[in-house]
Amino acid sequence: MNATKEFVGFDVLKRSVSMVQVLDRYGLLERLQRSGDSLTGVCPLHQGHNPTQFRVSTAKNCWICFGDCHGGGSIIDFVSRKERIGIREAALLIQDWFGVQPPNGNGGQVRTRPQPEPDGHRVSPERFEPCHNAPLQYPLARLDGSHPYLAQRGLSPETIATFGVGYCARGLLGGWIAIPVHNAAGQLVAYAARWPGQPPNGQPKYRLPKGFRKSLELFNLHRALAADARLPLVVVEGFFGCMRVWQAGHRRVVCLMGSMLSQAQEELILKAGGPTGRVILLFDEDEAGRKGRAEARTRLARWLHVNAVQFAKEGTQPEDLTAEEVAALVGGAS
Repeated sequence: MNATKEFVGFDVLKRSVSMVQVLDRYGLLERLQRSGDSLTGVCPLHQGHNPTQFRVSTAKNCWICFGDCHGGGSIIDFVSRKERIGIREAALLIQDWFGVQPPNGNGGQVRTRPQPEPDGHRVSPERFEPCHNAPLQYPLARLDGSHPYLAQRGLSPETIATFGVGYCARGLLGGWIAIPVHNAAGQLVAYAARWPGQPPNGQPKYRLPKGFRKSLELFNLHRALAADARLPLVVVEGFFGCMRVWQAGHRRVVCLMGSMLSQAQEELILKAGGPTGRVILLFDEDEAGRKGRAEARTRLARWLHVNAVQFAKEGTQPEDLTAEEVAALVGGAS
């Protein structure tokens, strides 16, 4: 491998090379069972024995292991673990193996050596999203955590301080409640904004910064990953539902920042599932929440143990639950 060649980037590699191609290069395809767009078998990374613990989605170009690996990821994560090298070294290795070259300057197309797709499996590049939101360089200062709206939403001073939410008096978010959003590594990548009350003149209740891709993040994921991985991962729709479940004592909670699960969020949830692989969906009991809950359950249940909670009362949201009700739902998950 020529380590000095120009690096094309992680996202380009994920769009250009499939898990099927990587597995075929290692001679592992014949060991896996195919069913639709899924491959299943013994994990080739930790040399397990369970024939269902290692799974690959060819449509989403990702893998997950429910055994000793306790995780999953992309083609780069797989090669990194297989070769026991760093992520960048693995990416350069893949780039060299499959001849992925930088854009040629004519329309930005990536050039690759023609590669056979074993058994007709092909990954569609348009299914992939940009790989990350850039971290912010300067956090907002002097946010007012004592604003009465936060208490009205049931947040305690400890929760307000932990999540860093507060009223912004000036600037682009002047007049709004600012909610810091971090990526999985804990880097600040955006501020979501909530109008404190009913917004005037038909303005939306929430605002997100221009260029920020919420579909690439799970709100509170960095804190959820620091909690006991044996506990189920609770997934909710909104910021305040997430903060209220956290405040109720269950720290393994994230929110989608909406009702629909994106591909990138699905992969983050698979990685965060933990050794038990348990997920609880606490979506709002309304039309959008029911639709999002049904789709998320269908997609995640292929990989994880999913408990999709249906509330008895129309309009119920996770933030309406008491600490006792949260404990009962989480403790009763199977």
